[in-house]
Amino acid sequence: MTDSYRQPGVVLTDRRFTVPLDHADPHGETIELYAREVVASDKAGQDLPWLVYLQGGPGFGAHRFVGRAAWLERALREFRVLLLDQRGTGASTPANRQTLPLRGGPAEQAAYLTRFRADSIVRDCEAIRPQVTGGAPWTVLGQSFGGFCTVTYLSLAPEGLSTALITGGLPSLDAHADDVYRAAYPRVERKVAAHYARYPRDVERVRRIADHLLHHDVVLPGGYRLTVEAFQSLGILLGSGDGSHRLHYLLEDAFVRTPGGSRLSDAFQEEVRSLLSYAGHPLYALVHEAIYGQDERPTAWAAERVRAEFPQFDAAKALTGDGPVLLTGETVHPWMFDCDPALRPLKETADLLAARTDWTPLYDRERLAANEVPVAAAVYHDDMYVDTAHSLATARAIRGLRTWVTDEFEHDGVRAGGPRVLDRLLALARDEV
Repeated sequence: MTDSYRQPGVVLTDRRFTVPLDHADPHGETIELYAREVVASDKAGQDLPWLVYLQGGPGFGAHRFVGRAAWLERALREFRVLLLDQRGTGASTPANRQTLPLRGGPAEQAAYLTRFRADSIVRDCEAIRPQVTGGAPWTVLGQSFGGFCTVTYLSLAPEGLSTALITGGLPSLDAHADDVYRAAYPRVERKVAAHYARYPRDVERVRRIADHLLHHDVVLPGGYRLTVEAFQSLGILLGSGDGSHRLHYLLEDAFVRTPGGSRLSDAFQEEVRSLLSYAGHPLYALVHEAIYGQDERPTAWAAERVRAEFPQFDAAKALTGDGPVLLTGETVHPWMFDCDPALRPLKETADLLAARTDWTPLYDRERLAANEVPVAAAVYHDDMYVDTAHSLATARAIRGLRTWVTDEFEHDGVRAGGPRVLDRLLALARDEV
């Protein structure tokens, strides 16, 4: 059953599909996927090629656009678009602290979540494609983790693709999670230095907040325990185009005077809660490092272990001198499962996933080297989330892939650049530039 409705300039249709939980067992347990079809109002009756969008993450449902916002404006000129909630996200059999206990205890939950990586997402796409396109191949647009999925798509089922477009999402084909984070921490340090150069007073503001958190037990609305490490993780904002400005506005009025002395304001605490809570996307925290697992080595909380190799990120040590307190970036740590009430019941499950040693490969180098699908990728010059050197090495490994390397945008360029980014990638894939 489908429901259709209108927004300015578009017709939307809700679509639901049933797919195997384990594609190796097609007659076993099934799960439901949700996707939203979008077509321009003046093209609703036309037979158009399809573009399927794979959201970044992992763990985020497809963006809920209103009308023809962002890149949709360009896509809807020639495509019928499918905004897919990847399994476990949005309305596609969501995986969270409320639903996962249906699987059983932590061991059963961890085993279940091993089927929520890029390989399963690609096989979901292939399972639903015949129902959507009648069997014709489609164009895929993959943002960030969606780009990782797109490279897996090119490895597992290139016959399903007419074109592949990737924005900020060319993964290393063989880096272990340790390698990913050893490359990440220096990038984050550069982004923090650039932020402090732009907003010099934020150096003292961050030091003051960090010092306050080292000496006070702060629990945010909803029960999130704000430790100094949790506060530092707000540096994740610095990977987006407007993130430095948003961070500055957050920091500039953090404290208010109270009868008991200076305290973090309610407004600051509420905004921090909304930024740090994983309530809306717990799968991100659960499988974030698992997306790098491809062999018998456990990920073993790689970001936490590797952070110890970069002592300059230790806030307490920084506060003993007069230097800046560094913020951190896109990393998941075991202490998050203590701080965040949305994650606390899943701590043992996360530990079991971190200890797994049976990850299967997600990319096929030989198949990628023989690729025949037109592929174009936007690579951001100093992307905080995805290492540029790793991306360019992968670009060279995929036959025929054309890159657009730019410093005009940060990691969220497909949102900030909208139609222009998609137009450039389509032109590259079609060999028009």
